[in-house]
Amino acid sequence: MNRGGDRRAGSVQRLAVDVATIGYQGATVASFLQALTDARIELLVDVRAVAGSRLPGFSKTPLAANLRGAGIDYLHLRGLGTPAPGRAAARAGRHEEMRAIYLEHLRTHEARAELEALADIVRSGRRVCLLCFEADPAHCHRSLVAKALGETVPIEVRHL
Repeated sequence: MNRGGDRRAGSVQRLAVDVATIGYQGATVASFLQALTDARIELLVDVRAVAGSRLPGFSKTPLAANLRGAGIDYLHLRGLGTPAPGRAAARAGRHEEMRAIYLEHLRTHEARAELEALADIVRSGRRVCLLCFEADPAHCHRSLVAKALGETVPIEVRHL
């Protein structure tokens, strides 16, 4: 036994950090903000390539203002967004094609750099939620972002 307690094979066990994800499809701004507040989210990380929306209140500037009013910070990591061909595949219901395109995108320098920046934020202990449009996380790239993040830092993912 060393001073730090029982550390088998010299490894340090790290506790998983909670990371949430949310899609705003079908939500109102009020219900969306309530879900984030209920989950005690401190920082919403927008992982859309294009942070615009036809739904009022969900484009970048009004979204950031609404979040600020609820005491939640906003960060747009465009480099973690789905490239245009992946978005087209998702809109057409070709989810496996979208996944393949996105996984290839995750190998790019820009995506890797932004994923590492996200990992640093998560390591800092902030309560983070990843945002995209799709209501179903199984059909959204934010689940792939969360999985890649989990390969860098131990996380427990909760879909709001």
